[in-house]
Amino acid sequence: MDNKERFSTRVDAYVKYRPSYPAEAVSYLYDTVGFQAGDEIADIGAGTGKFSKLLLAQGSRVVAVEPNEPMREAAVQELGGIANYRAADGAAEETGLPDHSVDHIVCAQAFHWFDRAAARAEFHRILKPGGKVVLIWNSRLQQGTPFLEEYEQLLQRYGTDYEKVQHKNISEEALSAFFAPNQMTVARYTMSQLLNEEELAGRLLSSSYAPEPGHPNYEPMRAELHRIFERNEQDGVVSFDYETEIFWGEM
Repeated sequence: MDNKERFSTRVDAYVKYRPSYPAEAVSYLYDTVGFQAGDEIADIGAGTGKFSKLLLAQGSRVVAVEPNEPMREAAVQELGGIANYRAADGAAEETGLPDHSVDHIVCAQAFHWFDRAAARAEFHRILKPGGKVVLIWNSRLQQGTPFLEEYEQLLQRYGTDYEKVQHKNISEEALSAFFAPNQMTVARYTMSQLLNEEELAGRLLSSSYAPEPGHPNYEPMRAELHRIFERNEQDGVVSFDYETEIFWGEM
């Protein structure tokens, strides 16, 4: 499957059930990394606009580069009325943006889909001197509670290509090499979603490796998800825990 089309049928679930990002992580970009209100920030692989929305709230101007039309249209529907927002039909490897036109770049939940060598060249081209590149993920914790561990086992058993495409396949060393010879800095924050059973199912189906209705694994996966929820729910919800990871530096 073309990586740029993987989420075309999952936009509604992505909008409804994927989390935003911790306020502390956004504050870190402005207090430590050097983002400012009024900066022109390229949100590359912007998806449905979850991170663009947070940057706009800080007063930054955002050009949201997204190759997937359904995801881009979902973002425009929510954010298109904001003066500091514009959407661009482009990709990390070919953004369509002018040379040295953006103060900073963010890639939220997206960098693992990019051709790294081509993206690195493109980031060099569009960044202003001294601009920062920020790679950020809400990384689902895979262990620490019975629920997290059983959910991980579910994905390994029923996911279509889970082991191949999960972003944990990119090591910290590989990320550091992307910024070389400049230094990469890392920051981490914790976050949780409390999900009822319907929300948990929606969160699962927002993932590109989750089989969809009609796939042989879909019904068995949903049945097992129900059993996992029943075993682990407390007061009608389970805690879906994340570590928000930020990797940043100059190019």
